[in-house]
Amino acid sequence: MPTNPLSRRGFLLGVAATTALGVAGCGLGGSSDDNADSGPVTGDVTGEIKFQTWALKPKYTDYINGLITAFQKQHAGVKVNWIDQPADGYLQKVTADAAAGNLPDVVNVPPDLSFPLARKKLLLNIDTAMPDARKDYLDNAWAAYAIPGQTGSYGFPWYLNTGPTFYNKALFRQVGLDPEHPPTNYSELENDALVMAQRSDKKIAMLGLTPVIADFGLYGVTVMNADGSKFTFNEPKGVQFVEMYKRLYDAGALIPEALTANYTGAGTKFMNQQIAWAPGSAYDLQNFKTNAPSLYANVGITKTITNTGKAVLYVQGLSVPAASKNKPTALAFAKFVTNAENQMAFAKLTAIFPSTKGTMSDPYFSQDGGTDEGRVRVAAAKQLETAVNYTPVQWSEQMTTLLQQKMSDAMQGKTSPKQALDDTVAQCNKLLAG
Repeated sequence: MPTNPLSRRGFLLGVAATTALGVAGCGLGGSSDDNADSGPVTGDVTGEIKFQTWALKPKYTDYINGLITAFQKQHAGVKVNWIDQPADGYLQKVTADAAAGNLPDVVNVPPDLSFPLARKKLLLNIDTAMPDARKDYLDNAWAAYAIPGQTGSYGFPWYLNTGPTFYNKALFRQVGLDPEHPPTNYSELENDALVMAQRSDKKIAMLGLTPVIADFGLYGVTVMNADGSKFTFNEPKGVQFVEMYKRLYDAGALIPEALTANYTGAGTKFMNQQIAWAPGSAYDLQNFKTNAPSLYANVGITKTITNTGKAVLYVQGLSVPAASKNKPTALAFAKFVTNAENQMAFAKLTAIFPSTKGTMSDPYFSQDGGTDEGRVRVAAAKQLETAVNYTPVQWSEQMTTLLQQKMSDAMQGKTSPKQALDDTVAQCNKLLAG
């Protein structure tokens, strides 16, 4: 459960934007010897499989072990060997294992890592392998594992998130902004950020990150063309978005550290009350209470700002490699882990949301119990009804780095916002074609 609090550069468990891995052209090798779309998988659920997760130990050890025990009791003769990999370097490890043909039978991957694997026919098409599975999951969650240019979907959605935005009421109050009426649109955000920077003599910045690709989607930019073959976020609305960030940077409303390559310190700065505005999730709220009580006393909670009316959807899921030697058991276990009952239990254990149909109607997601955590949970659950995964599956870590570098150049005046986006789109389309 990779976490990078208050950053759209990482999956916040709590959420998550999923972190993409630059695997295009990185030597995943040829297609699997097995046909990933050969029809429904049949056979007995028995034998041994390996199940790999992403940074779930030690916090969720009891939960996962409980799942494994329950599944093994249901299926005599099954043995599930659980492997949990640390967060650092996880995606690179998955890529290396894929290249070597050593992927576990069930592997936790975000949608954007499923893209290069599925394109190489290294993952089973779940629509083909288990045709009845789709009906049990939310349509927007299932669609997150669809691959442009190919039919089907290549992962079982496991857990979802979306988040509110957090802001620091004390910092708003300090510069004379109304802490009970935070910005509700991009124009208000810019105006308040400029006021904050000016009245604090540039000592308090509103923002801690340059925009990532999901932010362009929230702004209403058309990130890709209809068939997913080309990036298009250098359209006029995209340029307008970057121009806004340039004005904020020039005024001191965006911290200069945000221009550093692969900067990940925005969450810490918000925790230390050095910036006033940050995306997040219900997971972060508990983190504030435990690790930043002075911030927690002043934290405000508001909706994600979006021009589309739809918040960001973050997704994690489980895929089954086409080369698995025990596909029936791997598919059955992945389906079991992600069924409604088990996802509901996981949601109550931590700050995530189920991907299964009907589960969100549970009163747990509509009754806040009078707590801040409950209020965030209920608000996020409502957003999930229409939330969108704005990060295309084709988007890679290499593309993320390119965008960040060009945003840095634009902020510093080394190039214009339009030229920065034109260059980024050109290079990303070249990577996509490769």
